[in-house]
Amino acid sequence: MLYVKFVSVMKKRDSLALFLFVITSVLLIACGRKGSSLPDPVISVSIAPFRYFVEQIAGDDFSVNVMVPPGADPHIYEPYPQQMNNLRRSVAYISNGFLGFEMMWLERFYEANPVMRRLSLGEKIDPIESDHDHEGGHTEGADPHYWLSPRSALVIASSIRDLLAELNPDRAGQYELNYTKLLAGIEEVDRMATGLFADISDRAFMIFHPALGYLARDYALEEIALEHEGKEPSPARMKELIDRALSENIRVIFVQKEHDIRNARALASETGAEVVVIDPLSEDWHTAVTDIVSALHNSFAK
Repeated sequence: MLYVKFVSVMKKRDSLALFLFVITSVLLIACGRKGSSLPDPVISVSIAPFRYFVEQIAGDDFSVNVMVPPGADPHIYEPYPQQMNNLRRSVAYISNGFLGFEMMWLERFYEANPVMRRLSLGEKIDPIESDHDHEGGHTEGADPHYWLSPRSALVIASSIRDLLAELNPDRAGQYELNYTKLLAGIEEVDRMATGLFADISDRAFMIFHPALGYLARDYALEEIALEHEGKEPSPARMKELIDRALSENIRVIFVQKEHDIRNARALASETGAEVVVIDPLSEDWHTAVTDIVSALHNSFAK
C-alpha cells in the first residue's frame, strides 16, 4: 500500500514538473518573440535589412534593435514594449523614410528618445512615386522598397558608414575598411544583375505586392503588381492580369514571404504559371537580393 502511494506521489510530482516546464518554455518563447533587452550601445533600425548594413560596417560595436522583425508587415506593424525600451536607450535611429508604419510611429519614436541621432535613408534615394494605401488611412507617397536594388544599397551603405563614424569617431578607420568590403559585395550583385538582364527580350514580371520597383527601374525591367493602391485585385483586374500573363508568356508570379498567396495561386492556376516566394525583409541582404535577381532571371528563361 505504501509503495502504491509512493508511486502516485511521484507521478503527480512528474506531472507537475512537466507542466511547469511547458509553461516556462511557452513564456520564454513568447518573450523572445516580443524582443529582449540589448546591451549598450544600441542603434534602432526600422527593418531587418538595415541591420545587415549596420553590422557589416560596425561589426560588434553596436547592438541593433529592429523595429519590424522578419515575418511582420512593415506597412502596418506596431512595435512591442521591449522594442520601445530598446529604442529609448538607442544612440541613433535609422528610418526608411517612406514606410507606412513610420507615418504612424516615427514621431512617437523621436518623442520617446529626443536625443538620439536620426538618419532617414530615403532622403538620398531618387524615389518612385506611390499611392499605396494602408490600414489606418495613411498613404505612402513613395515606394519604400529601395533597399532591394543594389544601386540603392550603395547609397544606404555610404549613409550608414557616415553615421557610424559620427557616433564613434575613434573607430572611423575600421568602419571605412569594413565599408569597402561591403561595397565590393554590393557591386558584385550589381554586376551580376547587369549581366543577367542585359540580353533578355521579355522584361515584364508579375508580383503580388509591388516590392521590386527600384530593381525593375535600375535594370530596365517592368514590374506588374497584382495589388493596386494597396488592395487585392478586383475580378476585372484579375482578368486583365490573366490575359496579359497569357499573351506575354509570363510563367512566374512572385509573392513576398509575409503576404497571402491565394490571389497569386488563383492567377497561376489560370495561366499555368509558377508561384515563387521571395524574402525581401531578410536580415541577410546579400543572399536575399542575389536570390531575387536569380529568380527573376530564371523566370524570363522559362
